[in-house]
Amino acid sequence: MKKLSKLLLALSFALSITSSAFAVTVASWGGAYTESQKLGYGDPTAQALGIDINWVDYSGGLSEIKAQKEAGAITWDIIDVFAFDTINGCDEGIFVEFDFDKDFPAAPDGTPASEDFFAPMPSKCAVGNILYSWNYAYNVNNVDGTPSTIKDFFNTKKYPGKRAIYKSALTNLEIALAGDGVYMGKGGSEIYKLLETEAGVNRAMNKIKELCTDPNGGCVFWSAGAQPPELLVSGEVVMATGWNGRFFNAEIGEGAPIKQVWDGQGLDYEYFALVKGGPDEANAKKALAMMTNTEMLAGSAKYIAYAPYRLSSLEIIKANEPWYKDGKTEMMPQMPTAPGNTKKYFLVDPFFWADNGTELGEKWEAMKAGL
Repeated sequence: MKKLSKLLLALSFALSITSSAFAVTVASWGGAYTESQKLGYGDPTAQALGIDINWVDYSGGLSEIKAQKEAGAITWDIIDVFAFDTINGCDEGIFVEFDFDKDFPAAPDGTPASEDFFAPMPSKCAVGNILYSWNYAYNVNNVDGTPSTIKDFFNTKKYPGKRAIYKSALTNLEIALAGDGVYMGKGGSEIYKLLETEAGVNRAMNKIKELCTDPNGGCVFWSAGAQPPELLVSGEVVMATGWNGRFFNAEIGEGAPIKQVWDGQGLDYEYFALVKGGPDEANAKKALAMMTNTEMLAGSAKYIAYAPYRLSSLEIIKANEPWYKDGKTEMMPQMPTAPGNTKKYFLVDPFFWADNGTELGEKWEAMKAGL
């Protein structure tokens, strides 16, 4: 069976070579996100370089590319990955290591690429793509007043009603401590220091438990990104944490009566990695360098409310507002990394969650079971 699988993979690879003439293939997450990548910088890069760039969907992780590598039938050139996958893929020799300022162009003003990205790369095999936000929003028709801080999310006396929160511990513990008045520090450094202690974890868990058991509050747990805006619009909850892109689509695209609050937001990231020994590694490297330059990354924000990883890309957006594809919506206020939205935030720490996620997850589930 294993030999047959390898044979089928090899045959698939041969057919893909014949049909694509060594087109660069990028594996990403699909939906509106991949569409923003394709239209924002994939198609313009393909046209500029005179090469084909094909986009395929995958479900995340490294299992698929490992299977291709084992079968000797690698079909992907570039993969959109989480931070920790770039680390593991780098360690295992799956991805190419970059000489960052040599392999990626400087900003228009000459700032080296390594200084033009919002945050450092998690590994030598990663190049930043976008940043998105874990923040909260509220239904303006169901809240008396204007919530503006992360503390307001937990203030059920001033803003009574149920809250929707993510089903797992990830980001909930950070948000809970911020909402409990903990000084966040640069990028949330002080939050994570506290979460390294048993007292800090208990404080965060108790803050969530207090919210969920409050007669004026209560919790609804969500798992899919479409749920938070749906829960807000239906009136089942008055506030909800969620992903800024989903809130944006509901508010701008569908006219939903919701408003986002950026105070205490969690910034999360996506990266590109270049597959070592991919079918068209040379052209893929050229394509990757162009897709992640200042102008191209700014292009993706025409189609989705995720922030380009390059700081200089924000200048392009700001100078050419309204930037959104509808020709009337300004995107700088919607960018998670805009100066006005980053007065208090934390960078989701992949190392912390890799080291502590299992243990914290067990404690979290036990807490939920006792609600």
